[in-house]
Amino acid sequence: MKAPGKIQTTVWLLGLAGAALFTFLLIHQGASQVGKAFAAAGWAIVAVVAYHFAVPIFLDALAWWVLFPKSDRLPLRSLLWMRWIGESVSTLVPSAAVGGDIVRARLAAINGAPLPVAAGSVLVDLTLGVFTQAAFTVLGLVLLVTVSGQRNFVRPTLVGTLIGVAGVAGFYFVQRRGMFRFLARIIARLANSPEWQSLVQRGETLDRTIRTLYARRRAVVMCCLWTITSLVAGSGEIWIALHALDLHATFVNALILQSMVLTIRSAAFAVPGGLGVQEGGYLFVGNLLGIPGDAAFALSLIARVRELALGIPGLISWQLIEARRLWRARLVGVAR
Repeated sequence: MKAPGKIQTTVWLLGLAGAALFTFLLIHQGASQVGKAFAAAGWAIVAVVAYHFAVPIFLDALAWWVLFPKSDRLPLRSLLWMRWIGESVSTLVPSAAVGGDIVRARLAAINGAPLPVAAGSVLVDLTLGVFTQAAFTVLGLVLLVTVSGQRNFVRPTLVGTLIGVAGVAGFYFVQRRGMFRFLARIIARLANSPEWQSLVQRGETLDRTIRTLYARRRAVVMCCLWTITSLVAGSGEIWIALHALDLHATFVNALILQSMVLTIRSAAFAVPGGLGVQEGGYLFVGNLLGIPGDAAFALSLIARVRELALGIPGLISWQLIEARRLWRARLVGVAR
């Protein structure tokens, strides 16, 4: 079996495992009780969807926008819909979570940003985002220990976070050392063809662009600040859901849920959509906060509805863009 076939099989197996876990947890909590709790949210679900687009996605787009050099900076409104489409792909397409980041880099290049700047800004944004999320995880841990008094889960969470940060730190180091030129040289040597030598030059250009982006310290700091603001503000949609379900609707509880569930889902990034994993995270953290199981599962379902309500139009928009480009390319080919 070829490697792509193995990867596809693994994705399907993980997806089936996630679906099985989702079904088991739903049955265990009682499908009817979960349904009643979910229905109790009512129109608050619409508020959650609107809030997510207006606040977290906008702030994430702003964090990406500040990384662009002024000479190559696209309008913020353009980056907003690119960020929305990228998140839609990452959330709903059964592939690695970075798929959406590749799509938004492509969209930025299509809309006029130089390709090295488009790709480099996404890579820098992604790297800084992991470091920022690690800080958000620590904040959530501290608050969870303070509120619940439980400490037995602190060590494994911190160890997992440190391992993730170490991996990203290594990725940052190789970015600064010129990883793309190195990879391009290996590919060119394996191809053993002069035509592939241009790839080395493009890799060197991307490396130089990434180093330039990291050298803009103020932009890097502002990107981190807007990202952490987005993570904290994202707790607002959980607060809306908690309030709608008449639960312990404090912003601290919402922030703890946002931080811990995001960490759990990130750790299980290989599972498509975090199916089952996200629900288990809400149940585990919700139990520590005194939230009944059926209500905690309903919170996860509200998040799923929000993902679908924003993700499906995002995917449709992406496909329309790609279809229009393909149609134009065919028309040009026929004209020639």
